[in-house]
Amino acid sequence: MTTTSPDLPAVVRGYLAAHDPQTAVRAFTDDAVVVDDGTTHRGAEAVRGWLQRSASEYTYTTELTGTQRIDRDHWLVVQHLVGDFPGGVVDLRYRFSLRGDHIAELTIAP
Repeated sequence: MTTTSPDLPAVVRGYLAAHDPQTAVRAFTDDAVVVDDGTTHRGAEAVRGWLQRSASEYTYTTELTGTQRIDRDHWLVVQHLVGDFPGGVVDLRYRFSLRGDHIAELTIAP
């Protein structure tokens, strides 16, 4: 379950609420860059692959614990995850860079 803030842009809320990779990938630009767990994924196909692996690798729940607007196109979202991944609990920072109505860059880090 993901809780979102009404202050977040619609594309960020949509990404956070997506329950499957096919829905989530629509939030990204065709040339999007995602950095997660030290690995960079460039372009729509790489992002789609990352989303599919992420969705199938572990089971977890999320809770939105914070949001911050950096400027018009940059947002920081903090989520608390609990699941069957190594360590079982983590707070992750999602740094979103937007281009128009899509996510151009996303960096996920503790």
